[in-house]
Amino acid sequence: MADEPEVLLPDVLADPEGDGGGPVKTFLEHLEDLRWTLIKSVVAVAVGVLMCLSGANWIIKFLTWPLEQAEGIRTTSESQVILTLGTNIFRLTAAEATAQGFPGIATNRDTFLRLAPVPQGTNWTLGLVVQTNEPPASSYRNPVTLSILGPAKAFSVLMQVAVYGGFVVSTPAILFFLGQFILPALHQHEKKLLYKVAGFATLLFAVGVAFCYFLILVVCLSTTVTFTKWLGFSADLWNADEYIGFVCWFMLGMGLAFQLPLVLLTLVKIGILNAAKLSQFRMYWVATGLILSAFITPDGSPITLILLFGPLHLLYELSVFIAKIWERKAREAEARESAESA
Repeated sequence: MADEPEVLLPDVLADPEGDGGGPVKTFLEHLEDLRWTLIKSVVAVAVGVLMCLSGANWIIKFLTWPLEQAEGIRTTSESQVILTLGTNIFRLTAAEATAQGFPGIATNRDTFLRLAPVPQGTNWTLGLVVQTNEPPASSYRNPVTLSILGPAKAFSVLMQVAVYGGFVVSTPAILFFLGQFILPALHQHEKKLLYKVAGFATLLFAVGVAFCYFLILVVCLSTTVTFTKWLGFSADLWNADEYIGFVCWFMLGMGLAFQLPLVLLTLVKIGILNAAKLSQFRMYWVATGLILSAFITPDGSPITLILLFGPLHLLYELSVFIAKIWERKAREAEARESAESA
């Protein structure tokens, strides 16, 4: 019996939408592609870890910048008298310094004293004089020293910095490899949607991390020092590995928390939520958001809690606003279709 000729369908019949769904592969071929995707991703992470190992000191400077800024925030409105001798810092309140007879004490600002030769008749003696040039605030307010407590802690800190930094550095490469694996199987309209979602998610994550790094961490670390001293404990020495882990996870948590509009708008798109339901759930969200912010806030400060909850609530309101715009556009499109059909 003669072989029947193979029937080749035109591209339009194979893909009625003309949208392109990628080449058809067997299950084993997909597994092979996935294996190579995982291998390339692991290699990218390893390269990122090696890069961060070589630049660990620069990464640590980056992570300790919020602490340096936090040390420059005044935690009390009372004027102080500061005397710096080498690495030692001595403080008195303005009232205490005035009572003890210190000269030139201002009551509306900090006063800085230094040792200098003072003439007494025909002799010169060392005395305290007012320093006219104010030193950097971080050099005398709330000094905190990060220390390695233990022989193996230095290696632990190095590995934390390398692993966290390696994942961050290799993230673009990992996303590229995942895109090579996923995108060929998607239609054009699905690719466009994925590009929009990925871009929106990346922007929100970057804004959340930047907001945490430049504002939340600075205020949080400053109030943590104040709260610790209020409890009667010393806040001069912190464990370096705990600090680095805290900063990294806090920034990661804020970046993920800023994905709230993406989650809500996705639920709106698939029909689980709408603008009316989001408006009805507003008070439940306020209670839930405050509780989550209280758990995330490590120092229990109401200022930090408000700084953390405020942007999240604004993102919730932004989601409600966008959902209303989508619904209005949908109603306008239905009205146009009805008018055209009539």
